[in-house]
Amino acid sequence: MLIDECCPVLPESSSPPGHRKRCPTSPLGGEVKLSPHVIDEIKALPARYPQPRSAVMPALDLAQEELGYLTPEAMSEVAVALQLDPGYVEGVATFYTLFHLQPIGKHRFYVCTNLSCSLRGSDEIVEHVKGAIGVKDAGEVSADGLFSYEEAECLGACEFAPMMRLDHRYHYDLTAEKIDALVAERRKPDSTSGLKTPPHLAGREAAVHLPRGRGSDPIDAAAQPSVESAKPKRAARSKKNSG
Repeated sequence: MLIDECCPVLPESSSPPGHRKRCPTSPLGGEVKLSPHVIDEIKALPARYPQPRSAVMPALDLAQEELGYLTPEAMSEVAVALQLDPGYVEGVATFYTLFHLQPIGKHRFYVCTNLSCSLRGSDEIVEHVKGAIGVKDAGEVSADGLFSYEEAECLGACEFAPMMRLDHRYHYDLTAEKIDALVAERRKPDSTSGLKTPPHLAGREAAVHLPRGRGSDPIDAAAQPSVESAKPKRAARSKKNSG
């Protein structure tokens, strides 16, 4: 199977800018490689950084964006494209929770279960997410391949607990109804909910990457609430409670 046939770059009319169609697994169980287009993008990354090693994370992000998760072959291809030691590339991929080494759902729920969210009912939210997407354990992929979830430590939005991250966006003051609406929206045919240009391709500041065992998936700085946007919300709550 030709790579271009496996991983075509979708025309602008059928895909949001910057989004790549994930390569399906070969029906014959064969190796699926990164497309030439992505390899070219990875090779161009070192010129943007003072050290070639600094390009490893955005390069792995590109690979994962296309394949859905990082295979050993994909990590090797990244190493060759950047002219770096494969062991170093694999070390970066296994260190950060941003990168997934096993298949995950197209839409992944990162539900905060740290203290503030736990006190506001995050355990119940996790149970509802599991039921809504049809899985029993963290990391399990739903039967339709659309969803998976994991429990996160702290996403830095305790004021809005319980909260979670889904498709690069924060969702606050979670309820069962909100979860159901998010799932239903993403189950619609031809849904593009949550698809967006990766931060390093959009010219935005890169996300904050947290090491494995130190918290959750990376925090998208653009998705966090500003102090000004948070004030009116808290003021409204205080007024309601005082009344």
